[in-house]
Amino acid sequence: MGLFSFVKSAGEKVFGGGDLDEVEIRNHVLAQGLELNPFTVVADNEAGKVTLVGYARTISDKEKAIVAAGNISGVESVEDRLKIGVPEWLAKQQAEAAASGPLDAPADMPAPTDADAATASFYTVKSGDTLSKIAQETLGSASKYPVIFEANRPMLSDPDKIYPGQVLRIPG
Repeated sequence: MGLFSFVKSAGEKVFGGGDLDEVEIRNHVLAQGLELNPFTVVADNEAGKVTLVGYARTISDKEKAIVAAGNISGVESVEDRLKIGVPEWLAKQQAEAAASGPLDAPADMPAPTDADAATASFYTVKSGDTLSKIAQETLGSASKYPVIFEANRPMLSDPDKIYPGQVLRIPG
């Protein structure tokens, strides 16, 4: 849990300007295919702050949710109040559903692995940066740019489409 800073004027135009829309931000984050349940968004328009509250299945989903919310135009900071795992009440529901019939997602989802426990760092793109340049600086080799690209999918659709002020997740 923490507070992450972003460039307020950079980012995706998720809604038509004006106030931060909690529903649109939530929908945008969930559209990334992340496993967040339960999950809610609280926006403070004056501060340009978005708070993410709920549960993320893995640390990767948590970090991607923070980056997805922060890379929205108008967002200056993201407060992380996401916990990792499945809340006790939901786990109980899933266990009861599993006992009464065939397993369906998310009841049969695997437990988080050690790889999920490794936290990533965050990198703010500067003018002139490329994923190769960022990989050289953060991972020690320009040829590791696909690692950064994959860690930021589906938010990144093309390794050549990054912009100054965008925050990227760098796997640990």
